[in-house]
Amino acid sequence: MRLQRTLRHEVTFSGIGLHTGRNATVRLRPAPRDSGIIFHRMDRPAVIRAHAGAVTDTAFATTLGNEGVKIRTVEHILAALAGIGIDNLIIEVDGPEIPILDGSSTELVSIILKGGIAKQGKRMPYMRIVKPVIMDDGHSEIAVFPYEGRKITYRIHFNHNLLGEQNLSIELDEETFIKEVAPARTFGFLKDVQYMMANGLAKGGSLNNAIILGDNGILNSTGLRFKDEFVRHKILDSIGDFSLIGFPVFGHILADRAGHSTNLKFIKKLISCPECWEIISEAEQPQAQLYPTKSLLNQ
Repeated sequence: MRLQRTLRHEVTFSGIGLHTGRNATVRLRPAPRDSGIIFHRMDRPAVIRAHAGAVTDTAFATTLGNEGVKIRTVEHILAALAGIGIDNLIIEVDGPEIPILDGSSTELVSIILKGGIAKQGKRMPYMRIVKPVIMDDGHSEIAVFPYEGRKITYRIHFNHNLLGEQNLSIELDEETFIKEVAPARTFGFLKDVQYMMANGLAKGGSLNNAIILGDNGILNSTGLRFKDEFVRHKILDSIGDFSLIGFPVFGHILADRAGHSTNLKFIKKLISCPECWEIISEAEQPQAQLYPTKSLLNQ
């Protein structure tokens, strides 16, 4: 078990939102231990805690909300925080969406690390999987199995002559996240981007912040960062979504053709099966009974 961590100094960044097309400035501020990740909408004063019960939408991105106030596209910053082990943080944003930056979490990791990491003198609890949990969502599947560590195995399959099927299994720690997962950019198919734009989404999308696939290949002149960048980005998204449990998950997560919607369905199913996991606290004692389903989903 490691100590809880926050930032040593606050940092800021600005950029355009992928779906809203609106510019926003984000300030990351240190938070006390046991705070978790807290979003503040500064333009419409509201506090939104990052947890599964706050998810209001999973169409093309993960959106959190509270009393009608929302923040879109939180998955990349949540993945960056979870990937490098920042547990407590206040995220102030003066708009409705977290800036997309380059479409990955690499810039976010660099920004966070500029603020420095402060250890907080108390151990970070974690969720240890003790029994398998499996969910079939029709077109996709997710499961988690007991495992001594943190591992993600992901499979994607698209009917596209370039993309097709990709598989990847990663032992997750800070180093592998920074090198193998964080640089992977969001992607989309040209026909889907055209559909989203026609429906008021992807207003801030461009070849600078997303990989776009046409019928005959990638439209980006810069090419790919990895041959399997697509499945790596799906892993990045899942890390962000799974962080909404509120604890690091020690187990082996396997996902087949899953997206934000399936991720959140599975998270809620996992939380509702307390016999399949235990929370390991500072005292190294199972504490599952202290974290009932209702409090995890609605804290």
